[in-house]
Amino acid sequence: MKVGIPKEIKNNENRVGMTPAGVAELIRHGHKVSVQHTAGEGSGFSDDEYRNVGADILPTIENVYAWADMIVKVKEPIEPEYPLIRNGQVVFTYFHFACDEELTLAMQKSGAVCIAYETVEKKDRSLPLLIPMSEVAGRMAALNGAYYLQRTKGGKGKMMMGVPGVKPAKVLVLGGGTVGEASARIAAGMGADVIITDISLPRLKQLSVEMPANVHTLYSSEHNIKNELRDTDVVIGSVLVPGDAAPKLITRDMLKLMQPGSVLVDVAIDQGGCFETSHPTTHSEPTYMVDGILHYAVANIPGAVPNTSTYALTNATLRYAVSLADKGWEQACRDDEALKKGVNMAYGKITYEAVANVWGLEYTPLEL
Repeated sequence: MKVGIPKEIKNNENRVGMTPAGVAELIRHGHKVSVQHTAGEGSGFSDDEYRNVGADILPTIENVYAWADMIVKVKEPIEPEYPLIRNGQVVFTYFHFACDEELTLAMQKSGAVCIAYETVEKKDRSLPLLIPMSEVAGRMAALNGAYYLQRTKGGKGKMMMGVPGVKPAKVLVLGGGTVGEASARIAAGMGADVIITDISLPRLKQLSVEMPANVHTLYSSEHNIKNELRDTDVVIGSVLVPGDAAPKLITRDMLKLMQPGSVLVDVAIDQGGCFETSHPTTHSEPTYMVDGILHYAVANIPGAVPNTSTYALTNATLRYAVSLADKGWEQACRDDEALKKGVNMAYGKITYEAVANVWGLEYTPLEL
């Protein structure tokens, strides 16, 4: 199979779809790989590193899309890429269709086979290709929450860990999954007073046993969240419904309960955000204010640490990319139910029910 790795063109997205080591593995399996010129530079990988493992370097993104049977990338295609994607071409990346109708319609029109990292799901309901970036995003969410608490950055001027005689910041983490756990651990490590919420009592029990002593668990309900907002300094939103839009856990009216300069970090923004007042931001303009509350809603948080992120992502995606290349997408999905769940679209048909439901489009079960 001919596998193409284009350069990411989303704002400040410095990750790349595969490390040189990952490319070497595909080539070892007999496949051809072409990488766009400078695609790996932002992550610390030179063109020569890719050449040295046997990849070809193509000059433009147009060249890569035109040449490849399968595209492996990081973020969803954006508007300049739409006309480059063709019928039957496999695109293996994060898509997050549930928060982008334009992208959904464009990919449906293209006829491409869209396999979304975020909906590859194992029998135990774990999301193996979302986990590594969730771990990065969760850690970064806590760090960014601490950073934007600074008065000079728009926050209330509070230090996360406090000092002797002064209380630390209070952090409320909404969602006890991978992102939430990572956020809570980092915030706790900085000395904050942390509360983590979830609707799963078994998960809350697990977290209460495993978390540091300054992390407390709380059942997630509107009443409980409202009570906590009054003296919370940082809220980290990390709720996830695989493939579907995130629920809105904090409404605009609820912002009135918070103190001016408090910080909302919406890690769920890839799936539409879990705060009513959230809209996607970029690393170049990461924050905005609503009713005196600072919002951070960067849609590609791990793009700020691309070297770490690219290694972590390739570690997870490589076995699936190799399987797709070795067997073709249909046989690979027949052999692996988790990978099959990643197929959100094929030849113009929406094959992931949650995506179809969000946009009121026809759902067609995938039959292989």
